[in-house]
Amino acid sequence: MNLLTGRNMVERSSKFLFIVVGSVLFMLILYQYVAPGMMNFGSPHGYMLEDDADLFPTPDPHYVKKYYFPIRDLERTVDFEIKGDDVIVFLHIQKTGGTTFGRHLVQNVRLEVPCDCRPGQKKCTCYRPNRKETWLFSRFSTGWSCGLHADWTELTNCVPGVLNKKESRMKNQRKFYYITVLRDPVSRYLSEWRHVQRGATWKTSLHMCDGRTPTPEELPPCYEGTDWSGCTLQQFMDCPYNLANNRQVRMLADLSLVGCYNMSFITEKKRAQVLLESAKKNLRDMAFFGLTEFQRKTQYLFERTFRLKFIRPFMQYNSTRAAGVDLDNDTVQRIEELNDLDMQLYDYARDLFQQRYMYKRQLERREQRLKNQLALFPFRRASSSDSASRDDAPESEASRLPTEDYMNHIIDRW
Repeated sequence: MNLLTGRNMVERSSKFLFIVVGSVLFMLILYQYVAPGMMNFGSPHGYMLEDDADLFPTPDPHYVKKYYFPIRDLERTVDFEIKGDDVIVFLHIQKTGGTTFGRHLVQNVRLEVPCDCRPGQKKCTCYRPNRKETWLFSRFSTGWSCGLHADWTELTNCVPGVLNKKESRMKNQRKFYYITVLRDPVSRYLSEWRHVQRGATWKTSLHMCDGRTPTPEELPPCYEGTDWSGCTLQQFMDCPYNLANNRQVRMLADLSLVGCYNMSFITEKKRAQVLLESAKKNLRDMAFFGLTEFQRKTQYLFERTFRLKFIRPFMQYNSTRAAGVDLDNDTVQRIEELNDLDMQLYDYARDLFQQRYMYKRQLERREQRLKNQLALFPFRRASSSDSASRDDAPESEASRLPTEDYMNHIIDRW
């Protein structure tokens, strides 16, 4: 009996030693092939997609987060049904590069049925692939149907009715995905001044709010005559009614919260606070927004949000009319003061934009690394017989490599 017991102990010890050695060897092999892809973002093993290498900028390593945003504010991937009833609504703020972006939407998106843009016509026809209904509400597709440069307050109250009228039927199941583009407030302000100086007025804008347009007392003009052409920058800054001041906040906020253009509805300080917080909320809740100063990142986020691809890459133009204005520090400070709300909004928007970009790039890189890891271990699924014999063969369980199911589980949880 003692001899038999000793033999069994030796056999068990041998099995245990075999399991330990096999496990160590497996972990060494796994670490050698997998760990570099897990640990090194700039892997020398060529794990990155060819598309990922240089097409879009890498996240700025010097960028420091200023605001905390939960994942729900960073994740922006919508199931845009172009063959369904979904509509992209572009809120075009003056002098933010919206004209360029608007042209991208009608001329540069890779679609099953591209928008029909004919020479000499201001608008394009952007029909769905399966029927003659538009999927895009913008200047270059539906025109200024809700008024010239309609703001958030106007668009959200106007768009559903306009589309029902255009398509001659009521639809309550439409999903509206609002998008916009913002720009550095000082550059945008200078660009608007240059535009007004050349004769632009936008005086046909409706400014509809709570069912009515503002009275002349609520919204006095800054000039007499037909336009304000030739005005100096000082004259432009001196007008207290100039809608160029904090235009981006006003265009994105719910003006109903402050009595529209009635300045006596609440105090000036309270009005500014409510407008800024409303603009932040509406911007944060939009399906997408871009920044003029980051064209490639804007393209990247739009493509990932709507799962649509552009045919040609966006170009970054820094030689604008605003860039050519020579200003002293006092003038710049004065413009920043006049646009204090826009300065705060842009700071907030830029931080959210950068965090969304970094979040999306990080997810894509992780996904690609995991795909490469899976490619290194093309193992078969564990059969039901393997599961049934698990108790009978502990040594095979210990030395088995991860199955495809296990790796898929890792991907799901990642």
